[in-house]
Amino acid sequence: MIHVLAIITTKPGLRDKVLEAFRANMPAVHAEEGCIEYGPAVDAEGMGGFQTKLGPDTFVVVEKWDSIDALKAHAAAPHMASYGAKVKDMLAARVIHVLSPA
Repeated sequence: MIHVLAIITTKPGLRDKVLEAFRANMPAVHAEEGCIEYGPAVDAEGMGGFQTKLGPDTFVVVEKWDSIDALKAHAAAPHMASYGAKVKDMLAARVIHVLSPA
């Protein structure tokens, strides 16, 4: 299994707009062969001082894929290119961590 944490930071005030486009693309991703989990997450509220917040313009995409080949196919999928084109001008940064279970 392959784990992915994609940390997406939007330009100020655009997180909700990017998340709207992201959620519209989710059914196509969930239908991909090898997709186990794929969804966005934002800061939880009320966690107190031990939490390091991402902030109002950042979200994390938590992904699980059954193989490296499935992840590579996902990255090359036409719906991902379309999503990327829709949001590219709204993003400030994108960091993708691809991880193996330890």
